[in-house]
Amino acid sequence: MPAPSALDRTGSVATNRLAVHYAAGRTSSARGTRTVPRRDPVTGLPALDVVPATPDEVAEAVAAADGARLQWRRTPPAARATALRDAAAAVRAGAEELGDELCRATGRLLSQSVESALVAADLLDEAATTGLGAGGRVLAGGWSALDVVRREPHGVVAVITPWNDPYPAAAGLLAAALITGNTVVHKPSERSAVPGWRLASLVAAHLPSGVLNVVNGDAPTGEALVADARVALVAQVGSTATGRRIASVVGARGARVIRENGGKDPLLVDDGVDPAWAARQIATGAFTNTGQLCTSVERVYLHEAVADAVLAELVSICATFEVGDPTESTTELGPLVDDEQLAVVQRHVDQAVAAGARVLAGGRRLDRAGSFYPPTVLDGCTPEMDVMTEETFGPVAAVTRVPDFDRGLELAGRGRYGLAATVLTPDLDHALRAADELEVGTVKVNAVFGGAPGGSADPRRDSGAGAGYGPDLLDAMTVLKAVHVEACPPVVG
Repeated sequence: MPAPSALDRTGSVATNRLAVHYAAGRTSSARGTRTVPRRDPVTGLPALDVVPATPDEVAEAVAAADGARLQWRRTPPAARATALRDAAAAVRAGAEELGDELCRATGRLLSQSVESALVAADLLDEAATTGLGAGGRVLAGGWSALDVVRREPHGVVAVITPWNDPYPAAAGLLAAALITGNTVVHKPSERSAVPGWRLASLVAAHLPSGVLNVVNGDAPTGEALVADARVALVAQVGSTATGRRIASVVGARGARVIRENGGKDPLLVDDGVDPAWAARQIATGAFTNTGQLCTSVERVYLHEAVADAVLAELVSICATFEVGDPTESTTELGPLVDDEQLAVVQRHVDQAVAAGARVLAGGRRLDRAGSFYPPTVLDGCTPEMDVMTEETFGPVAAVTRVPDFDRGLELAGRGRYGLAATVLTPDLDHALRAADELEVGTVKVNAVFGGAPGGSADPRRDSGAGAGYGPDLLDAMTVLKAVHVEACPPVVG
């Protein structure tokens, strides 16, 4: 499954095009004429033209998946697991190339991009193991009958994935769908089209024809995919607005949907913590991948007893950040994915400042080519500001001071999003209260990132619905069927 060569950053205008799709085990040239242009986030120069799949091309990909579903469903789970393990090995072997493509497409640090590809390989391997677990249960029926509940694949699954962390998002959903016997049509984000294509090509090479099909494109491509009556389940990671549109279309025709959408994750710093440690936790949560993670820290609540000390440490950290080329080993903060995202970040910061917030660090785009924005700290933010209510998706730590833990917990629990939350506290009672009272999918205490493999979580409210990872995702990729079997009576006469 060929893809474009690595994108050019020599200063000349690149002529790369992604004008291919993959269905029924073969690559075909795109027939559409519309293009989606992308720019290099480091240089700002034109970098790639994505040619979206037409409705007919989407239909062909769905037809290929539909045609392959019976054979793949009947493929023994152990054979499906072997295919995923082979795909995982290919992804692991290609991690350096995959990392380079992700770095070039989105500006993510090269080291983090390679690590992201390795995580994708781990997820493929994990599904190959956990997918061989219990596939149903035996019921306590009559002595002369057999009653079981089977787990069966939905059929054709549409997988729609984001640009900001595309490898784990795609690998997790693809692996869960495939190991449980579904066939897939995958649409990567047009903002990370080449990385998405590269990963899908490595996985599809180890599967029978039609089991994994890939269409490139933007919103119209995705709309055609989720509207197809042959798609039984849509699994999407991406924006809340897109997720809601998908849920409306899919729900109207009786299909099912799994969504992990936006977040506005809070971090609450309690009294008694070490200010330097707390500042490092905030910086990690707010600035990793230039703040472009679903679980980035976007709201910070500081107990007034430690607020000044924590902010002083955080501002000092910002002053040391190396902002620049994401391929350089010394760079700590790369660019935003594009100027459209940068405009959102700047609008939120400007609105907060106009409403009374104080800029302690950063606050304006850097005067250089590319979509660079510095690590930014805002003090004195209030609940009605966009930077505290809407997804910013940039390197901004928006801070509100609180008089006590109770007030901080109350504010942290507000809002229309419910993806994750972090609490830094030396008080066990406060930690347990946070775990119980915060109505989000994931609560983290004293570590902004982390967690054991195999966890599952349901995002709340505008952050989505349905388990997006872990063993419960495997269950969501299946439907239940009750089966009752009795012996046939003997023929009389």
